Amino acid sequence: MLTADDRFAITELINSHGHLTDSGDLEGLLALFTEDVVYDVSALGGGVLVGPESIREATLSLGDANPVAHHVTNIVFTEAHDSRAHTMSKGLGIMTDGTLGSVTYEDTFERTTAGWRLTHRIIRPRRVPLRP
Repeated sequence: MLTADDRFAITELINSHGHLTDSGDLEGLLALFTEDVVYDVSALGGGVLVGPESIREATLSLGDANPVAHHVTNIVFTEAHDSRAHTMSKGLGIMTDGTLGSVTYEDTFERTTAGWRLTHRIIRPRRVPLRP
């Protein structure tokens, strides 16, 4: 079972992602991930990225097409063990033209020697109401 401290640490990682991304702190952002992180943005047209450096490169290549703001909410722990946890959360992205997009994050975290780190993320856009 996860402790309250574990849940807090994982929630802080999820929340930190948007702040680090929006401020352009890519080095800080990369510290949230394991070295072999799988970051699946294929539903957004970005493919499956493996490793922190590929996430960094993809973020830089998007340039001004990146959202100006990432907001996360509704964090739910769907499965938890001593060294692994799964969460779902909702994300909102605000684009430079003011449009808004909604996604669901499906995350897997592992306890490492450096603390909890994100090892797998699937980002699924929400484009149709009332559908799983």
